[in-house]
Amino acid sequence: MNKDVPDIVIARLPIYLRTLNLLLEDGKEITSSQELGSILGISPAQIRKDLSHFGEFGKQGTGYNIKYLISQLRKILHVDREWDMILIGAGALGHAMAHYPGFREQGFNIVAVFDNDPSKIGQEWSNLVVRDAKEMEQFVAEKGIRIAILAVPARAAQAVADRLVKAGIKAILNYAPTIIQVPEGVIVEHIDPIAHLQYMTYYLE
Repeated sequence: MNKDVPDIVIARLPIYLRTLNLLLEDGKEITSSQELGSILGISPAQIRKDLSHFGEFGKQGTGYNIKYLISQLRKILHVDREWDMILIGAGALGHAMAHYPGFREQGFNIVAVFDNDPSKIGQEWSNLVVRDAKEMEQFVAEKGIRIAILAVPARAAQAVADRLVKAGIKAILNYAPTIIQVPEGVIVEHIDPIAHLQYMTYYLE
């Protein structure tokens, strides 16, 4: 892992990967920074600079082999393997995420769901059964889980995050409408649809 690569560059790599997969589905074999830039609204120079952090993937005048670049980006992002995850929160949002096929299609497998509501514990969701949140730490330790999705009320988010970190979780996708604090070495991505809507409405008349 290159610690000198800016976070904003890492954040763009999945966007490049998604675009390359779409081009491949359209039957294309070769692309260029100009084509990618046109699709994404990013300058070709920026795309070349981003990729140069990790090596040389194309030749001037011939562009990028799409299959090869996809395979290299998957290795860089460590998605050339499958990742097991746990989901905390068995409400409406948690239910939707547990049944969202996109996670598994991209190699992210929700292997357990946890909640502290007695009325939800024991519910069967497809191939999952909602577990008691008291079992969370033991499950993480036994299965070596490193990724968690947090879909709990805001007031509970920090306490649950603290438990997850102590249990060994290193990456949290946080859907709770609040900012959670984690120690260095733990990664958090905050997903707040309301904040994004409020950002957009600023520009609406």
